[in-house]
Amino acid sequence: MSSSIDINQRMELETLDNLDKEQNSFLESTLGKVIDSSVDFGLRAILPNFIEDEVIEIKDTLVNEGFSEAVNKAIDSAIDIGKSAIGIVTGKFENVSQAEKAVEKGGIVDSISNVLDFTLDKVSDLGILPQNITTMIKNGKDVLIDDVSSNIKNEFKNQNKNVENLNKYNNNWKESFEAKDFDKMEKYMKKINNLLTKTLPLENTIKNARTIENLHELIKNNGKSFELSDEEMQLAELLG
Repeated sequence: MSSSIDINQRMELETLDNLDKEQNSFLESTLGKVIDSSVDFGLRAILPNFIEDEVIEIKDTLVNEGFSEAVNKAIDSAIDIGKSAIGIVTGKFENVSQAEKAVEKGGIVDSISNVLDFTLDKVSDLGILPQNITTMIKNGKDVLIDDVSSNIKNEFKNQNKNVENLNKYNNNWKESFEAKDFDKMEKYMKKINNLLTKTLPLENTIKNARTIENLHELIKNNGKSFELSDEEMQLAELLG
């Protein structure tokens, strides 16, 4: 079983070494989805007399002409600029609030507004979309951009809630471990793993989750027996 512990510990160290990249990738993906949703909402609000298929076609045109790719670059740039602005020298966010401040200081909302203008000008100049449509979107884009801003704030609120829930589930798992109730441990382990995929990776969060996962697997692979060796108990003590 010690080899299993060693492998998991190595995996944890590798994850922590690349934590800044993991965080950037998570934010690019998560904020990208938030912005995509805001574009859907914004276009429908700006073009109320257009049928659904027409709105989808307009959005697809913007995407095909590089809008989504430019959004991803804007997110990455905002993160990098924001980290410098708030003095994160390690490149790693310690908490959700730091990530939120960095994205805000990096000017993400203004960047998305500029990306939208650039893409609209491009499709208009190329004759891919009629100028009256691109002008209509530009004139009404404040609705879309306001929704981007609001939804990004809501997403960071969700991230803080996720971290709070992870801490709660970690404590629930520890209590179940102390009570030697494997069924409840399994229940909370599933909740922890599910929430980890939806939460900004943070060093303390990863360490706690991996420690719990290691111990959980040890007990599970030991026929759900709580009779652990001294080495395995040292792992248990890391839970605090």
